[in-house]
Amino acid sequence: MKYWLTRLIILVSLLSFSQTENNNTYFDFNYFGGNIALHNNDILHLITGRPEGFIFSWNKKTFGNKDWQQRFNYPDYGASFLFQDLKNPQLGNNFGVYAHYNFYFLKRKLMFRIAQGLSYNTNPYNKIENPKNIAFGSKILSSTYIMLNYKKERIFSGFGIQAGISLIHNSNANVKAPNTSINTVALNLGLTYNLEEVDPEFIDNLSEEKFTEPIKYNIAFRSGINQSDVIGSGQFPFYIVSAYADKRLSHKSAIQFGTEVFFSNFLKELIYYQSVSFPEENVSGDEDYKRVGLFVGHELFINKLSVISQLGYYVYYPYNFEGRTYIRIGLKRYFGQKFFGAVTLKSHGAKAEAVEFGIGVRL
Repeated sequence: MKYWLTRLIILVSLLSFSQTENNNTYFDFNYFGGNIALHNNDILHLITGRPEGFIFSWNKKTFGNKDWQQRFNYPDYGASFLFQDLKNPQLGNNFGVYAHYNFYFLKRKLMFRIAQGLSYNTNPYNKIENPKNIAFGSKILSSTYIMLNYKKERIFSGFGIQAGISLIHNSNANVKAPNTSINTVALNLGLTYNLEEVDPEFIDNLSEEKFTEPIKYNIAFRSGINQSDVIGSGQFPFYIVSAYADKRLSHKSAIQFGTEVFFSNFLKELIYYQSVSFPEENVSGDEDYKRVGLFVGHELFINKLSVISQLGYYVYYPYNFEGRTYIRIGLKRYFGQKFFGAVTLKSHGAKAEAVEFGIGVRL
C-alpha cells in the first residue's frame, strides 16, 4: 500500500505547477460510452456490455507567462475525476483521480488531453468470492486516459461543447496478480464552462537564440514491488541501477543512451516454481535472476516535468522471461538543475512487469 501512497503524493506534486499571473479557469463534464478492447483472449468472459461513465475536470489556462507555455502552444493543466461502470458485476466499477495536460492544435479547435492517476476498483479478484476477475488483482490501480476532442468554448454565455474519442486504461502493473488489465475505447460528449467572460491575449516573445547544452551523465535508482503471473506466488521488491548519457537537442527534447542492472526478486520465486512444477520447461532452478540491459530513449521536457520513453535490450539474459526487449514510459519531475524523481512503467510489449519509483541525479 505504501507504494500507491507514494504514487499519489507524486501525482499531487504534478499539480504544483509554476503559477501564472492569470486566474482563467474552466470546468468540463464529459459523458462517455464505448467498448472494452480485446487485447487478451483471457478476458473474453468479462466483456458482457458497453462500459459508460463520466469525467469531470478542473482546468487552468496558460497564456505564455513562461517560455515553456509558448513552446507548447499555451496548454492547460488540471485535475480530473472519472467514474466508469464496466457493465459486468465481476469487474465492478472504477473511480479515478488524475492530473492532466491539455494540448491544442488546428487554431485551438482540437484538444489532446493526457491524464495519469490512480483508480479504485470496487470488486477485484478474490479466489473465493470473485475468481473470474483476472483483470484486476487489487483495489488500487494505476490508470491513464487520453482524450482527443473537437472543442468550441463560450457558445452561450460561459458554456461551450466538446466531443471526441477517449482511451481509458486500468491496471495494477503486476504489483499483484492477476493483472490482465482493461482498456476502454469510448466516444465522449461534453460541456465546458468558463468562469471568466474573456481570455487575455497570448504572449509571444520567445527568443530565437538556438539552445545548446553539453552531454550530461545520469545515475538513477528505481525500486518497487511486483509479482509474477502465478497467483499467490507472493510480492517481492526489485531494484534497478541505471547509468546513461543524454544530449539535449532543443528546449523540448533530448536523446539518451545507457545501461542498467535489474535485481528482480520475483524471478527467484518464479525460477524455483518452474523448476519443481514444470520439468518439461528445462529450468534447473540455478538460473541467475539478474539481468543487464542496454537502452536508447527520448525525453520530452514540459516545464519542470518531462516524459520519458525508452527501448531496451537485455545483453545478459540467463532466464527467459517475456523476451529480450523491453520498453519504459513515464514521468520525471526535476528539483533544481540536477536532481529528479520519476514514476515509470516497464513492460515487454503490452505485458507490464512493474511500476518503478525512482530518484536520480543529472551531472
